[in-house]
Amino acid sequence: MKSMYLPELQQEFAALGQPKFRAGQVFDWLHAKQVTEFTMMTNLPKALREELAASYAIPSVTVEDRLISQIDGTEKYLLALPDGNAVEAVLMTYDYGKSLCVSSQVGCRMGCAFCASTLHGLVRNLSAAEMLDEVYRVQSLTDGRIDHVVIMGCGEPLDNYDNVVRFIRLLSDPHGHNMSVRHITVSTCGLAPRILDLAGEDLPVTLALSLHAPNDEIRRTLMPVAKRYALPEVLSACDAYFAATGRRVSYEYCLIDGVNDTDGHAEELARLLAGKNCHVNLIPMNPVEERAHLRETRGREQAFKNKLEKLGINATIRKKMGRDIAGACGQLRNSRLEREG
Repeated sequence: MKSMYLPELQQEFAALGQPKFRAGQVFDWLHAKQVTEFTMMTNLPKALREELAASYAIPSVTVEDRLISQIDGTEKYLLALPDGNAVEAVLMTYDYGKSLCVSSQVGCRMGCAFCASTLHGLVRNLSAAEMLDEVYRVQSLTDGRIDHVVIMGCGEPLDNYDNVVRFIRLLSDPHGHNMSVRHITVSTCGLAPRILDLAGEDLPVTLALSLHAPNDEIRRTLMPVAKRYALPEVLSACDAYFAATGRRVSYEYCLIDGVNDTDGHAEELARLLAGKNCHVNLIPMNPVEERAHLRETRGREQAFKNKLEKLGINATIRKKMGRDIAGACGQLRNSRLEREG
């Protein structure tokens, strides 16, 4: 039921012979009050609560591990799913509020060379209900409201397109958590057809493209998806997204020592993005033990940013968060798999 839109829930209750308003009550309990059991829905008749509990489940995640950074207060969660799998979520506090990075898949099949999430491949997609429960469970453990969500944890969101879109619509439903769609970011490694699909959804989320290279030659060595979708096609899809939504695209660029971080690379990147209403988010690489051959850039971030800005490209350097608690995507889950393995 947690994955259902309100009209779908109303149809479900009509099939049960229940009045329409009961669906609204349950939707409120699930998404505004964020309860985990039908028995907690106290304005429903006891008989109905018992019927719902016998016929339906409310998918919920449980916190298996919670790490809090002593450096910046970032909180990293290992969340156990009902089937025994696990995903990660990261809570970061900024001046503008609390932002939660959530996972969209158990594992990932994209194979990006610098990412820990993909090391064990893709296990399965998360349902919209499971993604929502990442938000709801962390929300229950923190002071203040989570009012920004970044779908940038384990998995490729656009590889789980239907569930991710459903998650966004439910998270932003005014009868539920009521998060502003403009406070939601969807990250993608560049599934061009799905970017075009998202442009037609009338959901003006922030689109973040994992770019990480100024040309296809380098990008193909880092990201297997580049062998299928070359930069001209991907950037054209991003342009279409901007045209449809008016939302500036964010280009994520992980700086890797000796691979993509020279002045020449910055100049090439500036030419690639020239004339676009965009923003480049420079990311100092998080060390990943299994990716030891890819080294983080040391001291090059500011020089790279300065070069881009001199060439007319707006850029920022992402603040390093949670470095003392395995901050990179997938590291906490991988540690669990190694213990079990």
